[in-house]
Amino acid sequence: METDRSGKTAINTPETKANAKGKAPLLVSSKAVDEQPKRGGKKVIAICDFLLRLCAIGAAIGATATMGTTDETLPFFTQFFQFQAQYNDIPAFEFFVIANAIVAGYLLLSLPFSIICIIRPYATTPRLLLVVFDRVMTGLTIASASASASIVYLAHNGNPNTNWLAICQQFGDFCQSVSGAVVGSFIAGAILMFIIVLSAFALKRN
Repeated sequence: METDRSGKTAINTPETKANAKGKAPLLVSSKAVDEQPKRGGKKVIAICDFLLRLCAIGAAIGATATMGTTDETLPFFTQFFQFQAQYNDIPAFEFFVIANAIVAGYLLLSLPFSIICIIRPYATTPRLLLVVFDRVMTGLTIASASASASIVYLAHNGNPNTNWLAICQQFGDFCQSVSGAVVGSFIAGAILMFIIVLSAFALKRN
């Protein structure tokens, strides 16, 4: 209780806990606010990574199956004397089938790690592992596709300097199938390169 100069008396009452709670300032960490959009962005990147891996699996499996089942026999020869074209007649095509099968198997095994990155966007260990192996598989895919592309080019155009004849005039279906397989492999390699860029961007934001 206090008395001022005018003679008026003022009674001081202590603040209750309820009033104190009502007047307490609301403090929100700016760091917590900033982390919400970052977390959402990383989750979107992880989801895109998973979807791209599914696309790459389809491209790699399609390329492997197309090349592995390519076979054509010229119809105008007898059963004792025939011209036949198969993928295993050319070592580059055999390497293509093996390499793309390995890449497809790896991509299937990488899906659980990609799901972990979706559930835990800030986990760096699985993402680092994926980046390392993705780079290896990208090199393998591009190498096999490039080697096969050179053979496909010779099959379409030949090489007059070495007297290599273009066989696609006779084996049209065979050349069409192997060309499609090579294109599918290049698509898988391009998707893998884009996945690596996304992963690097996500790691940079950590």
